[in-house]
Amino acid sequence: MLKKLPLGIQTFSTIRKENYLYIDKTDIAYTLINNYKYSFLSRPRRFGKSLFLDTLKNIFEGNKEFFEDLYIYDKWDWNKKYPVIKISWSGADYQTFDDLVDKAKAVLKENQEKFEVECENIRPNRCFDELIKKIYKKYKMPVVVLIDEYDKPILNVIENFLQAKENREFIKGFYEVLKDNDEYLKFVFLTGVSKFSKASVFSGLNNLIDISLDEEYGNICGYTQNDIKTTFKPYLESVDLEKFKNYYNGYNFLKDPVYNPFDTLQFIQKKFLYDNYWFESGTPSFLIKLIEKNNYFLPKLSNVVVGKELLASFDIENINLEVLLFQSGYLTIESMKEKRRGGFEYKLKLPNMEVKQSFNDILIDFLTNQNTEKYKFQDDLYDAIVDSNLELFEQSLKSIFATIPYNNYTNNNISKSEGFYASVVYVYLQSLGFDIIGEDVTNRGRIDLTIKLNDKIYIIEFKVGEGKALQQIKEKKYHEKYLNENKDIYLVGINFDENEKNISKFEWEQL
Repeated sequence: MLKKLPLGIQTFSTIRKENYLYIDKTDIAYTLINNYKYSFLSRPRRFGKSLFLDTLKNIFEGNKEFFEDLYIYDKWDWNKKYPVIKISWSGADYQTFDDLVDKAKAVLKENQEKFEVECENIRPNRCFDELIKKIYKKYKMPVVVLIDEYDKPILNVIENFLQAKENREFIKGFYEVLKDNDEYLKFVFLTGVSKFSKASVFSGLNNLIDISLDEEYGNICGYTQNDIKTTFKPYLESVDLEKFKNYYNGYNFLKDPVYNPFDTLQFIQKKFLYDNYWFESGTPSFLIKLIEKNNYFLPKLSNVVVGKELLASFDIENINLEVLLFQSGYLTIESMKEKRRGGFEYKLKLPNMEVKQSFNDILIDFLTNQNTEKYKFQDDLYDAIVDSNLELFEQSLKSIFATIPYNNYTNNNISKSEGFYASVVYVYLQSLGFDIIGEDVTNRGRIDLTIKLNDKIYIIEFKVGEGKALQQIKEKKYHEKYLNENKDIYLVGINFDENEKNISKFEWEQL
C-alpha cells in the first residue's frame, strides 16, 4: 500500500509518525550541521523550507525514533538533546508596527512556556536575549535557534516603503541579539524567500553564511528527477514523465534541476490534472506594479544575465526586478559562466511551462485587459506559429491590438513606451510555452525577438513608425546565427502606427 502524501504538512514528526511519504534530506542536514554554526537559506515559497527547518529541530532535540531508516540515523549522537528555540514569522500580515511587535511577543511567549522560563523585560529583543541565556543556564546545553520566514515582516509590506523600513529596523535589532549570544549558541539557521543585504538586515550577523547558491546544498529543498523516477514512480505510473518534467521541473540552484514539492503532490492528488498549483497559491501583484513603475521591457525577461552579487541580495531602497523574480521563483538559473576578468555571471530563465503560462497570462491581463478574449488569441497564435501560417499570425496580432481598451494605453506607464508593442507580442507568445529569446544578441546587433521550435525559427524585428523592419533583419544578416541548426527560418518585420495603436505593416520571408 502506498504511503499517504504529505499535502500541506510541514511537521516532520507528523510525517514520520503517521507514515506519510518523506524524501530523505537528512544527509544534507547532517552536512550543514557539521559545516556551519550560522547559516541562511533562501528559496521560493512552498518549496519545503519549513519542513527542512522542522527536520533540523527534531535532530537537535534527539528524537531518534523519527529517523529510523534515514541517512542520519546511525551517524548522530542521539544522547545529546539540545534546547531548540523555533521562531516562525508566518500567521500575521504586519501592516502596522504593532502587528509585528505583537507577533514577536507571541512567539517569544510560546518559547518561554515551552522551556518554563520567564522574561523580565517585555521588549522583544531584550526578551529574546534573556530567553537564550536563561535556557542555556537551565539546561546546561548550548541553544539552537531556528527562524522560519525571517523576511515575512518586510515582504508583506514591501509596497509600503515606510512600513517596510520600520519593520526592517525592528527585525534587524532582533537578529543582532544572536551575535551577542554566540557563546550560548550551538547552531543558528534562518530561512526566507528573499535575501536582503547584510548591511540592512544582517549587519549584526556578519558571520551568517548564505548557502542558497552553494552547490552542496542545491537540492536541500525540492524533488529531483531521481526522486520522481524512484520514490514517486508508483504514484505516477500512467504519467508521461517527460511532459510532467517540462511542466513542473526546471528550478535550478546550481545542482540538479528540481520540482516544486507543492506542484508534485497536488498533481498526484488531483489525479494527474495539469494545473498551475504553485503559481495560483500566491499572486505576484507587487511584481506587476514594479514592472509598470519601471516601464520594464518585458522581452528582457527571456534573456536576463546578472552577477552573483546581484542574485545574492537586494534592499528595499533599491529593489531590482530581476532579483525579486529570481528569489520569488518566477525566474531560475539556466547557466553559470566564469567571466574572463574573474567572477561569474548567471543567465536566468522562466523555470517551466507552469510559470511561463501563468505569469504571462497575468501580464497579458495587465497590458491588454483581455481577460476572456486572450484564450481565442492564444489558440490562434499557437496554430499560426506551429503551422507556419504567417497570414494567421498577422491577423491574430492585429486582432489583439484592435481589442486592447483605450484606457490601457492611457492609464499605465508602460503603454507610453515604444516597448509596449513588443511586450504585448512577447507575453502572448511566452504564455504558449515557446522557447523565446528577447533582445537576441548577434555579431551584428540585437534581434528583437527570436522564437525557436523543433523544426523552425522565427526572427522578428519591431519598428514604430516608418522604419524598415524586414530590411534591417536582412541587411544585418541576423539569420546567420541560426543557419547551422538546419531549420526553416522565417524573417518577420512588423511596423506599428502609434496613432492607430496597431500594426501598419507586416512583412515576412522564408529563407
